Amino acid sequence: MPDELDDDKLSGMLVHGLRPATVTLADYDPAWPARFEARAAELRSILGERARLIEHIGSTSVPGLAAKPIIDIVVGIADPDDEQAYRPDLEAAGYDLRVREPGHRCFRAGEPGEPVNLHCYPPDDVEVHRYLAFRDRLRADAADRELYEATKRELAQREWRDINYYAEAKRPVIFEILARAGWREP
Repeated sequence: MPDELDDDKLSGMLVHGLRPATVTLADYDPAWPARFEARAAELRSILGERARLIEHIGSTSVPGLAAKPIIDIVVGIADPDDEQAYRPDLEAAGYDLRVREPGHRCFRAGEPGEPVNLHCYPPDDVEVHRYLAFRDRLRADAADRELYEATKRELAQREWRDINYYAEAKRPVIFEILARAGWREP
């Protein structure tokens, strides 16, 4: 996502345009890792060697953390901009392209019952490393996990022009937590 969001920039990346959103958080569900594992197996079958990495990210990947009950997955694709190399296979399996920006594609599947956000980046992209560092910090540090959950609960009380504005509103606390984890941009 761009550093500063505005409706025009965001609309240019969103395949289906802006969608007003509210956020509903659920208490941690111990079934979330199994849902990830099932999707990861499916993605390995669909993408084969094109998937250089498949990782569970986002709040559902952190035991004990409340989350939107949507499994977030990052897949390392050599060139996400080369959609013809993988997009038809994902679409045939029910994944719908939602975000198109240079070096990143986001697909959605499993609605309404077991939704999944699938983020495709090059495997060594800084965003992949940031996602994993943030996940690992939240798994390891109870105080940061509690801070992040409190921030999400506060923000979830608002209505958003699009879910990406909610994500953007979390950035300051995410970067605060990453700094405590020793994260440095490569």
